[in-house]
Amino acid sequence: MKRVFLTGSTGFVGKNLITNFDSKYDISKYTKNSPISINHDIVIHLAGKAHDLKKVANVGEYYKVNTELTKEVFDSFLSSNASIFIALSSVKAVADEVKGVLTEQANPNPQTHYGRSKLLAEQYIFSQAIPEGKRVYVLRPCMIHGPGNKGNLNLLFKVVSKIKIWPLGAFENRRSYCGVNNLLFVINELIDNNTVSSGIYNVSDNNPLSSNQIINLISSLEKKRILILHIPRKIIYFLSWMGTLCNLSFNKRSLAKVTCNYIVSNEKLKKALKKELPFDAIDNMTNTLKSF
Repeated sequence: MKRVFLTGSTGFVGKNLITNFDSKYDISKYTKNSPISINHDIVIHLAGKAHDLKKVANVGEYYKVNTELTKEVFDSFLSSNASIFIALSSVKAVADEVKGVLTEQANPNPQTHYGRSKLLAEQYIFSQAIPEGKRVYVLRPCMIHGPGNKGNLNLLFKVVSKIKIWPLGAFENRRSYCGVNNLLFVINELIDNNTVSSGIYNVSDNNPLSSNQIINLISSLEKKRILILHIPRKIIYFLSWMGTLCNLSFNKRSLAKVTCNYIVSNEKLKKALKKELPFDAIDNMTNTLKSF
């Protein structure tokens, strides 16, 4: 049985990984602030400081956890006999806004400390010489979700489940999501398939979803009718501008957050794996919303 050194075991992805991988691998869990000693076959580095939705985080924590801890884990991997290193980064290491489709060839320009700290970790990893016989993968997932996940989707579900009208139907925006089951499938494939070259890979479900699709899914699951209004965009933009002037919760920033496009390509990953991702985007979203 292969031995795995795992960081981030208490996070959402880590808990799901342990549940799914525990019978296949001998997993050792890293404890926060403990010395790093790797005597394993595989390193899966999931630990990270996530987006702070309440905006109260210490900026230094992003760099301490996302950058410096990654450096420490990777250095230990390089000096060990482990042959596979898989680190979880984020599409936000590249872009906070996307025009068109985000690929691995995009020039990184993160605007937040979260994104910058992730990018610095990526740059450090691929600035080092990778010894022969070792494989190194950095995964950039978009919004990860699944049953039990707490985050923006949970907040959206709570808001939508209380309303009868969705006024933003005129915005046919689309966003890519990443079901945790597809992410775990990718990690397992990277371990088993030694033909996949080291590098950076985006991870997303195959098809992006629109806000209107998600509203309809919530409506169906809640067994309630939510009327989607297609109010002209000019009117909505004017109301958001007024909200900004009056310091209201509905403003230009909140509107952009809800209606922006963020489409992520997973073509490089599928080509490398020579496989399709097995789980459907709508099925994944339905299962997550059901859990709420």
